[in-house]
Amino acid sequence: MARPYSTDLRERVVAAVERDGMSRNEAAALFGVAVSTAINWVARMRRTGSVAAGQMGGHKPRTLSGAHRDWLVERCRTGDFTLRGLVAELAERGVKIDYHSVWDFVHAEKLSFKKLFTPANRIVQTWCAGAHSGIAIRRGLSSNGWPSSTRPGPRPTWRRCAAGRRVVPGCSVKFRMGTGTR
Repeated sequence: MARPYSTDLRERVVAAVERDGMSRNEAAALFGVAVSTAINWVARMRRTGSVAAGQMGGHKPRTLSGAHRDWLVERCRTGDFTLRGLVAELAERGVKIDYHSVWDFVHAEKLSFKKLFTPANRIVQTWCAGAHSGIAIRRGLSSNGWPSSTRPGPRPTWRRCAAGRRVVPGCSVKFRMGTGTR
């Protein structure tokens, strides 16, 4: 993080403008600072009577603290949630907060969880066998570990006609030799 210019330099630039009658552009060029910096220092001197630097950095308190934090922790522990849903619920309570802040809070408090396995239908699983919660993931990545609904089908086989072009099985379209037209 950059440090503010020294108070001595600030006072010399302002004195050159106020006392010596230099323009802000001339004073900025003489002392090697930006013109906008000289303009701001002179304006600050006229407004506050001082050219001292303002506070840099600092601590910004979290939006989700106190009663809002307690409510959100309890809400996350009592039932399923989505981050966008939490943002909407907090907005109803009068807390203006963005998605990323809620995500940071949930992960910092270790409140996130993986979705439970619920099959899409009663016949076939919806994920790879062995991919349950990241356990034995290698086995789930092999094609024989996939359920039938996600297993890739057989690759199409292409027959070649006399001219060397590919022909789709069961297609009765004929090509004339050498023209490429039907």
